[in-house]
Amino acid sequence: MLKNISSTQNPLIKKIILLQEKSKERKKTGAFVIEGKREIELALKGGYLIETILFNSVIISKEEVLNHFGEPTINLIEISAEVYKKIAYRSSTEGIIAISKTKDLSLINLNLRKKDLFVLVAEAPEKPGNIGAFLRTADAANVDAVIIANPKTDLYNPNIIRSSVGCLFTNTLATGSTTEIITFLKEKKINIFSAILQESEPYYTQDFTRNTAIIVGTESTGLSQEWRTTSYKNIHIPMQGEIDSMNVSVAAGILLFEVKRQRNFK
Repeated sequence: MLKNISSTQNPLIKKIILLQEKSKERKKTGAFVIEGKREIELALKGGYLIETILFNSVIISKEEVLNHFGEPTINLIEISAEVYKKIAYRSSTEGIIAISKTKDLSLINLNLRKKDLFVLVAEAPEKPGNIGAFLRTADAANVDAVIIANPKTDLYNPNIIRSSVGCLFTNTLATGSTTEIITFLKEKKINIFSAILQESEPYYTQDFTRNTAIIVGTESTGLSQEWRTTSYKNIHIPMQGEIDSMNVSVAAGILLFEVKRQRNFK
């Protein structure tokens, strides 16, 4: 028999709100909130452990929830419209929310074995929208891994999940310090191509057919000196307008798909 929650003062509902609002709570409990049927499906496909699913049967039918998520390991709870409104994070609603365990995204857990590796590294991104855009573009380009250097934002932030449209779960992810990541890339014999303006060459003149890591920084400060001095090559996107920079997620997209073009979109 399904459980039912109709009070917004229920302890589980209060816990969900805390997980949505507080990075500290997510880190302490090792749990986070996922909203949306597709996002939950992608999380399960990506190997995330879903503990609880809450749904409002006015928006999504009980039969649909049972058909898609009726696993013995998942605790299914029907909630009232008032409760759902209280915990729904998105304005466009689908009537379903999950509590999942986080993964340890430490660089030490990143296992890359194939040849001709293709990696995106973003140093110190702060805006959830940019991080979400990185993840969507990386998914589209089918990169082997996305590595966040010196992360400023908790990757299980609801805004990142929302802006990535679930691509947080479709990419192989890791985090680490700039020094750790450089060491990792060199140990794996992955060529480092740092996107910077100074002392750099046009991106389209490079050979990206071998092990390749594309490194991008923030729009405000760019990449740290450590990347500039350890790169295999520093690269830039030639500008023909009045300004000398573009949105970092757009720049990453151009560079990633040049790699794909050279590899004949394999």
